[in-house]
Amino acid sequence: MKYFFIVLAVLILLAAFLYYENNKIDITKYSIKSKSIDSRIKIAHLSDLHSKPFKAVLAKLNEIKPDIICVTGDYINDRARNKDKMLDFARDLVAIAPVYYITGNHERRLESFDEIMQSLKESGFNVLLNEVAEIDIKGNIIDILGLDENMADHKDYRARKAGTFDYKDMKPYFEELDNKDGFKIVFSHCPENFEGLKEMNYSQYDFDIQLSGHAHGGQFILPFIGPVFSPGQGLFPKYARGSFGERPKLIISRGLGNSEFPFRLFNHPEINVIKLSQELTK
Repeated sequence: MKYFFIVLAVLILLAAFLYYENNKIDITKYSIKSKSIDSRIKIAHLSDLHSKPFKAVLAKLNEIKPDIICVTGDYINDRARNKDKMLDFARDLVAIAPVYYITGNHERRLESFDEIMQSLKESGFNVLLNEVAEIDIKGNIIDILGLDENMADHKDYRARKAGTFDYKDMKPYFEELDNKDGFKIVFSHCPENFEGLKEMNYSQYDFDIQLSGHAHGGQFILPFIGPVFSPGQGLFPKYARGSFGERPKLIISRGLGNSEFPFRLFNHPEINVIKLSQELTK
């Protein structure tokens, strides 16, 4: 009987630890100065909710008070789980700030893709599918290119890792963005596309920041080792968290939910807060 209570206590502690790892939200802050910005702007970057109507996110956003919310894919998972709850959650997000959104690989696997995209639009999301949105925030012009990379099937992951995936050439969309005069943001679900591709990498183009997710921070982050695994990158992925480059700069969200694997380890859900301010000329 003594051993039963010891095992029970261990299981309760383990469950509490895993719950904490999955639900304690980290806020990661970035500051960017630009000559394109005249007044301060605060961006909240969310990614990979995977059909989790995460009420604690709303509380955090109400504290942050962002001027705009950017959602970089996998908002709803490939089984459309919690669809109605996620549409309600979308309306809650829109009540806090304007929301701009792109698809991830999970949405692209949905049989009801067009229907759900329309429902998200009706909920107030600005859905960007290979298009540029020009918006005004506090008198600042922000140009957002939302890429629909249409990587959906698991065979696509294997092809990407093997270097045999047939990537879509996004150059025409970057050229459209290049013709704009505002602060330029690119939404791309897959962070490795920033500089991990050979001829088609996004970092070769002229823009300010790229926001991405997908890698879930590597799912596990091990001490002295780092992120463990990401679809499309494999073991010990380079592009799983943090930022890369200066201008353009890649900022990666570790995400907020989970997909097939239900647990995170030393890798809390994350909201990125990006503060834009004026770069003073000398």
